[in-house]
Amino acid sequence: MTERKSVLLRLDPAIHDALSRWAADELRSTNAQIEFLLRRALAAAGRLPGQAGPMRPRGRPRAPG
Repeated sequence: MTERKSVLLRLDPAIHDALSRWAADELRSTNAQIEFLLRRALAAAGRLPGQAGPMRPRGRPRAPG
C-alpha cells in the first residue's frame, strides 16, 4: 500500500458534525467520508487520477492474524 498524505482541514463545526453523522450512517470514519466525497467529485469532473489507489473498504479493519 502506498503512503497516505496528511492534510490539515479546517471546517465549520456544523459541517464537521454533519459529515460525522453521514460517515457513521455509512460505517466510515469522518476522514474516509471526506475522501469518498472528494473522489466522487474528482471522478464527476473527469479529474480522478488513474494511478489513484482504491478506497479502503467500509467498516473496521480486520484484526491481523
